[in-house]
Order: sequence, then C-alpha cells, then structure tokens
Amino acid sequence: MGCSNGVALYYNKTLKLKKMKAVFISAYQTFQDEIIEIFDKLKIRGFTFWNEVQGRGSETGEPHYGTHAWPTLNCAFLTFIADEKVKPLLEELHKLDLTAIQQGLHTFVMPCEEY
Repeated sequence: MGCSNGVALYYNKTLKLKKMKAVFISAYQTFQDEIIEIFDKLKIRGFTFWNEVQGRGSETGEPHYGTHAWPTLNCAFLTFIADEKVKPLLEELHKLDLTAIQQGLHTFVMPCEEY
C-alpha cells in the first residue's frame, strides 16, 4: 500500500484507492459514550479506544492521573477515516467539548501510511 501527499491509501473491495486520515482523540473519560455515539451517528465503524489513560492539558488542563490527589482519568480513541468524514467528526467533537470545556477534549488529524 502506498502513500500520496502524506495521506494513507487503502484498497476497498472493488480495488479502488481511497484517501484516509488518522484521527486521535484524547478526552475526559466521561465523554467516552458520547464519542462512540458520534461515531455511530457519522457511520464511523472502525476505531480503537483506550478506556483509562493519564495526562494533563498543555495549557490550563488539570491532571487526570487516577490518583487520590487527581482522581479523574482520560480516554483516547484512534480511527482511520475517509477525508470527507473528518470535518463532520471535528464539528461534532467540538460541540461535545463545549459542554465541559474545563474537562478537555483534544483531537488531532494526522497523515498516515499503511503498508
């Protein structure tokens, strides 16, 4: 499988090439179900998630370490989707983020290669 312009390509069942992007989402753990609902709404079927991840925001976020002093945790998702699904996904995630800005939801879209 090759790469063109930093975008992953894969073959579908008819052997036509499609462009894809990797989308990484780091979020407050309680957003987990809502993120899966967004995937369902947008017909994003394939993803991997980590239920309990630790971290803190780079600017103003409080630590999410799962400890006595900092008891909350984050979750993380990784999905590889067609280019045309990226913008709708980012829009839905932004709406979710606005419901609890202090808790944090960050999304990163990356070029990727599949071999």
